[in-house]
Amino acid sequence: MIVCFVEGDELSAQAVGFARALGPVRAVTFAGAYQPAAWAAALAAQEAEAIVAAGSDRGNELLAHVAAVLDQPFAANVVALDGDTVMRVRWGGSLLEEARLHGAPKLLTVAPHTQPAVETGEVEVLDAPDDGSPKALERVEESSGGVSLRDAKVVVSGGRGVGSAEGFGVIEELAGLLGGAVGCSRVVTSAGWRPHTDQVGQTGTKISADLYIACGISGATQHIAGAKGAKKILAINSDPEAPILASADYAVIGDLHEVVPAISAELRRVRG
Repeated sequence: MIVCFVEGDELSAQAVGFARALGPVRAVTFAGAYQPAAWAAALAAQEAEAIVAAGSDRGNELLAHVAAVLDQPFAANVVALDGDTVMRVRWGGSLLEEARLHGAPKLLTVAPHTQPAVETGEVEVLDAPDDGSPKALERVEESSGGVSLRDAKVVVSGGRGVGSAEGFGVIEELAGLLGGAVGCSRVVTSAGWRPHTDQVGQTGTKISADLYIACGISGATQHIAGAKGAKKILAINSDPEAPILASADYAVIGDLHEVVPAISAELRRVRG
């Protein structure tokens, strides 16, 4: 039996699909405040050949706690499992590593957006007695006045090429016309132009938008790791050798301060 922790989101549905390829699946979750140590103890007590979760922040944290409880190895961001051999994503998606995962049960999380999502089916709510360990009492979302990066169908991001905090005006305008969210690269947050909550990347938000428009972003590995879940990528860059072009489906080589306003103007014209 494969035990799969789910949260009712798309990544969990992907994890269930992966787990079903390993054997019969028992989907489980918890009610109440998130308490990783208590939840992990309950998961560790389950009879299972493998315990699987999505490769989300919570999934990785929870399985790490389970590994500590059971004193077993844990593989994160796995894309394939064959016996004791796992294939997993490393270095922000820039390479695949083949490794041996010993121990029982197998503990692993599924790399986001590498498996098709399936219907989760019946989900069992496990009991996790409060053991006095830390738990999340409240989650406060930053008020952005718009759609979040994680949920947005369209994300328009700016990088160093935007030039300043004020330069993001054209990025915000285009995002607004497309009903999307504004994102940015790590160098932008480091410069203080945008808050960290806007950062797309391995150490920021991993998006799954239908369209990602990257403006003035060179395309460092950690940024691509956060953007690769997008179905289509449009890169706007003045550098024809920018690394992001290798990951883009479409590219416009030119000054973003001319190209982006031109796109916005055309959208307004078409819409009348």
